[in-house]
Amino acid sequence: MPMQLYAHPFSSYSQKALIALYENGTPFKYRFLGPEDESTLAEWMALWPIKRFPVLVDGGRTVMEATIIIEYLGLHHPGPTRLIPEDADAALDVRMMDRFFDNYVMIPMQKIVFNSIRPEEARDAYGVDEARTMLDTAYHWLNGRMADREWAAGNGFSLADCAAAPSLFYADWVHPITEDFAHLRAYRQQLLARPSFARAVDEARPYRPLFPLGAPDRD
Repeated sequence: MPMQLYAHPFSSYSQKALIALYENGTPFKYRFLGPEDESTLAEWMALWPIKRFPVLVDGGRTVMEATIIIEYLGLHHPGPTRLIPEDADAALDVRMMDRFFDNYVMIPMQKIVFNSIRPEEARDAYGVDEARTMLDTAYHWLNGRMADREWAAGNGFSLADCAAAPSLFYADWVHPITEDFAHLRAYRQQLLARPSFARAVDEARPYRPLFPLGAPDRD
């Protein structure tokens, strides 16, 4: 039986795991999490009561969290694209960048989005300002880092880029990456041109009307 991935195509963390699967052509069964399929939702909630996705099931093993799923795939289902380098120091840099994109781009981006769907009386303007400041700081640092490299952790596409692609994709919708950050904008475009991420973006297109802040007419 092929692996099963419980995910939604418009979810940033689902896309992160999907990029890794598509990058290596890894066989899996896509278990789409939508309100119209109550049985699949029930399976997913039984597997992971925290109710976050993606979740990977491989035989009798259940793997949660996109980063750990990608680590698991590298260990048990490796493909031609090695997403975590064999060299320990290089792998450390990849993992650091993975955490950077999740913690300092994805989380503040999501804070702004989630705030927009709260009841008006429960919204957190101060928290949104903090999130935008964090994104500006992250953009500035990333722009300098990407000035002299092709990918986030060097010359090879890696776990770090799987994290970067959806986080920068949605962050630019929420808090635009301005022309002042030319290297970062170029990197975002390079990620969009990567076939594995382009596939994930195309699969998510039908769900763009669901974006709470309104999806821009681009990308």
